[in-house]
Amino acid sequence: MANILVVDDELGIRDLLSDILNDEGHTVELAENAAQARSARQIGRPDLVLLDIWMPDTDGVTLLKEWRGTGMLTMPVIMMSGHATIDTAVEATRIGAMSFLEKPITLQKLLKAVDAALTREPSAPRSAPVMEVAELAVGAAVTTHAADLTVEAAMTGGQSLPTIADLGPQGQRTFELDKPLRDARDAFEKAYFEFHLAKEGGSMTRVAEKTGLERTHLYRKLKQLGVDLSRGRRGNAAV
Repeated sequence: MANILVVDDELGIRDLLSDILNDEGHTVELAENAAQARSARQIGRPDLVLLDIWMPDTDGVTLLKEWRGTGMLTMPVIMMSGHATIDTAVEATRIGAMSFLEKPITLQKLLKAVDAALTREPSAPRSAPVMEVAELAVGAAVTTHAADLTVEAAMTGGQSLPTIADLGPQGQRTFELDKPLRDARDAFEKAYFEFHLAKEGGSMTRVAEKTGLERTHLYRKLKQLGVDLSRGRRGNAAV
C-alpha cells in the first residue's frame, strides 16, 4: 500500500478522498493549501500526490512547476479540478503530471487513476492523458451550456423542477458571476443536482447513475452543497 498526499482546499473533498483511499489500505496525508503541501513533501516522501489546481494561495500548476524546478517532482502527481480548461490539463501533463481527474470524481475513475500512477514504471515517459482531456472537453461544453438542461423540464411530467422565477431568458438558469469562483461553482453544482433530483423524482439511485457518482459520494456532495433532498420527492416515491 502507498503513502498518498491529498492537496485540496475543500474540506469535503479531502475527507471523501481520505475515506476512499484509507478503505483501499493506503496511508493518507492531507493538505489544504500549497504551503502545507510543501511542508508535507519536504518532511516525507509520498508515493503519490493528488493535487487540486485551484487553491487560494498558490495554484496546483504553479506548485507542480516549483517541484519540478527544485528536483522534488520524484513522485507521480494526479491533478484535480472541477473547472479547468483543456489547456490547463495539457499544461499540467507537460510539466509532469501523471493524469488529470475532473470533479466530481467518481470512485471508479479515482481508483483507476491511483492504481495506474502507483504501478507505472519509474522510467516510463509521461504523456498527456488523451481520454481525460477529451472528457474534460465534453465536460467544459456541458458546463458552458449547462442551463440548456432546463429544456428537458417540459418532459418530466410537471415534477418539482426549478421554477420560472429561478430562470433567465428563454428558460435558462442564470448564475451570478460577480462572486468568488468557488461560490459560483457551488451554485452551478447545486442547480445541476437539484435538476436531476427533481427529474428523477428524488431517486438517489437514478441520480447516481445519471451523474456517474457513487451513492455515498453523491449523498455527501448534496449535503455539502446544502441541497434539499426532500425537494425532488414531492409527489413521487423515491427508489
